[in-house]
Amino acid sequence: MSSVFIPILILYSHEGKLMKKKMSDLSEQERIRTLDALYTAAASVRGRSAMKLFLRDLLTESERVMLGRRILIARLLLGGETRDAVRARTGAGYATIERVQRWLRDQLPGYEQAILAMEEELTKRDSGRKYASSALFRLKRRHPLHFLLFSEPK
Repeated sequence: MSSVFIPILILYSHEGKLMKKKMSDLSEQERIRTLDALYTAAASVRGRSAMKLFLRDLLTESERVMLGRRILIARLLLGGETRDAVRARTGAGYATIERVQRWLRDQLPGYEQAILAMEEELTKRDSGRKYASSALFRLKRRHPLHFLLFSEPK
């Protein structure tokens, strides 16, 4: 016997009573209002630590991991990796990889924008590590004009 996943939205009435609804039972207006609440809440979160807390409270650990895996898969695909290479590196199934690849191919900009922003953030982090790990880099940053007089050691 195969099980079928039916998304259910849990809503509360004005009286505070619990109401379960299948996604297919939502009116277009309810769906838009619900998604708008999610997007507005997510957009109002500022900073990595605040977003981490928000997603921890909003999603289960499994949901967070699965979303993270999709982002990593998209990053690898945008980097030119093949489906087989992505599968070998992530352990993801071909169906998941194909779904992400289809979203990228259909030019849905969400993944690509998120990946580009993530690459910028990772580059900033890497440059921060260079600063923290290199005494010469720190000295050069603190006294930049002194290094105009002397050539940099090889």
